[in-house]
Amino acid sequence: MTTYASRADLSVAEPIIAFAEESLERHNLDPAGFWAGVSDIVHDLAPRNAALLKIREDLQAQIDIYHRTNPGRPDPAAYRALLTEIGYLQPEPSNVQVTTTGVAPEVASLAGPQLVVPILNARFALNAANARWGSLYDALYGTDAISQEGELAPGSGYNETRGAAVIARGRELLDTAAPLRGASHADATGYSVRDGELIVSLHGGSEAKLATPSAFAGYTGSAEAPDSVLLVHNGLHLEIVIDGSGSIGATDDAGVQDIVLESALTTIMDLEDSIAAVDAEDKALGYRNWRGLMDGSLTEEVAKGGKTFTRALNPDRTYTAPDGSELVLPGRSVLFVRNVGHLMTSDSILDRTGAEAPDGIIDAIMTALGSLDDIRGAQANSRTPSMYIVKPKMHGPDEAAFTAELFGRVEQLLGLPALTLKVGIMDEERRTSANLAASIAAASDRVVFINTGFLDRTGDEIHTSMHAGPFLPKAAIRGERWLPAYEARNVDIGVACGLDDHAQIGKGMWAMPDLMADMLEQKIGHVRSGASTAWVPSPTAATLHATHYHLVDAFKARAALPPASPDSLDALLDIPLASPADLTAEVVQTELENNAQSILGYVVRWIDQGVGCSKVPDIHDVALMEDRATLRISSQLLANWLLHGVITEAQVDAALEKHSAVVDRQNAGDPLYEALLGADGQTPGLAFEAARRLILEGASQPSGYTEPLLHALRRAKKESLVSSPTA
Repeated sequence: MTTYASRADLSVAEPIIAFAEESLERHNLDPAGFWAGVSDIVHDLAPRNAALLKIREDLQAQIDIYHRTNPGRPDPAAYRALLTEIGYLQPEPSNVQVTTTGVAPEVASLAGPQLVVPILNARFALNAANARWGSLYDALYGTDAISQEGELAPGSGYNETRGAAVIARGRELLDTAAPLRGASHADATGYSVRDGELIVSLHGGSEAKLATPSAFAGYTGSAEAPDSVLLVHNGLHLEIVIDGSGSIGATDDAGVQDIVLESALTTIMDLEDSIAAVDAEDKALGYRNWRGLMDGSLTEEVAKGGKTFTRALNPDRTYTAPDGSELVLPGRSVLFVRNVGHLMTSDSILDRTGAEAPDGIIDAIMTALGSLDDIRGAQANSRTPSMYIVKPKMHGPDEAAFTAELFGRVEQLLGLPALTLKVGIMDEERRTSANLAASIAAASDRVVFINTGFLDRTGDEIHTSMHAGPFLPKAAIRGERWLPAYEARNVDIGVACGLDDHAQIGKGMWAMPDLMADMLEQKIGHVRSGASTAWVPSPTAATLHATHYHLVDAFKARAALPPASPDSLDALLDIPLASPADLTAEVVQTELENNAQSILGYVVRWIDQGVGCSKVPDIHDVALMEDRATLRISSQLLANWLLHGVITEAQVDAALEKHSAVVDRQNAGDPLYEALLGADGQTPGLAFEAARRLILEGASQPSGYTEPLLHALRRAKKESLVSSPTA
């Protein structure tokens, strides 16, 4: 039960007060003035926030009327005319130029992987922050990036054949990133530094130098026998770790123990889709973890291999540069924090009428407060100083402008210089995609990031055109022309708006964390598309994805891209509807069961255990990274099919009941797991109710979002646990 105390004319939850006033005291800020300022922001901006949400509703209502009157794929010209008339499509601004300053090079001018991690889990957060550097050998040996079949199978102990394959792949990467003149790193018998140059000893007694001498960035230990050699290629560093007495180095002709790659240049600490934060207690934990990352104090006790140790943030890495000077490189990712969008309210702060304040407004205030140790002091994260906030689920330029105004108000509240708070614009809602240049223009002096989010973008695609007709199955939706238009327009518009040297252009998540061979084959497409970053689900995936940025120079690829097609907006707005031939009984039943199972598998952890993102086995027991974006697609698709009579409520219930048993089996090893239909198999719990309502009520959910139902039922679950803790 949330308890409150008065601050100014607000009622503030005690966990939020404790977090905020600890932070204020650390920075000698006046609590009374702070809370009065918070009240001003809430009472000034909450009505504006509500008005923006009302615009969403009004636009959707007009689009629904159009589709009911004109079912099926609309005529492109008539459809664009309708969207323009109602204000969904806004005039394209001319000559938009981003002017953001004070941006870290990892964001502005380097290309590399980006992690997204739930901030409520301190261990995950620390692992991700420390994923700036990762072992290539571990990443290759421990995953299917190298075949796990036959003589390459990992086995119970160290497999020397597999190890040799790992080492060979490592040498191939070195030959790509730092080639030798007339030789290969596979022929190396030693590394040394002479007169500021890297010298590689070879079999037969000869020596070789780097084909590009500037690829040598530094070393540790002595010049004659370095402990490590630092290379740089396409802006990313690689470290050859040399230890002739190590388990691997002792078997290596050059004593190479490992190759460590600069991996996750940036990481998004997530307060949104990957967490289940439904009340002040949850939010305060997230804010505290964020502050701990910003001041360097976050630690976590970890038990591993029968031992317990304390995990903390890694220090920076120090080398001797070729000229003998000291070179210091960051030991951690540059951290963004993803706030929530504009939709939800929070019990963290109640206004003078007792109404919950918008959650996004509270996030902006509290995460900025948690960043003060970095912005005002150590600058271990920002270094410029700046704070990087990803703002998701904005619908068009007016909402982007509102976010920029909110950030300005927070800067005034905390006495920060104007434009300290930077914004990442998630291009994941259809109205933002269609008005991307205008959305960038609305925050052009703060933008540090645009990112395509196929998952939410698909969910919004379905909901926006819910009444046009039945949609294709999920896999087929990916093959329609709107998707390549969406991805290409995002880069094209970002470049035209001058994001180079100011901001990242990003791409979405690889959702199959156990399928690294497939990721290596496919995700290089994001680099070839001109993206300077792309999302990965784990530190290991970050290290493997980092190899793509050595194989392809993202900025050269971007410069070589052809301009977007003149009809790209029409293609973007082309609704991926199904024909009757697409929806055979077999296709429909298979898709229904796949989605019912995935919805159940995700929400049972969300509702019962508060787990917002996890590897959820699909119907074939393949682990998929699921969060609210994937849930939005599945629930909206089935809601669409239900609306158009492709499936019935009885079929939905039958699929959910059938796959409750499947999900129960998949979670049998979890001691905290509660059966979806109860111990008796006859009493559906809140998680089952959530899954069912997400489908049956999906057409009426605001923009198809899952948060309203999930939050309400998770709160109910938490209350039941408090009233009956042994349940």
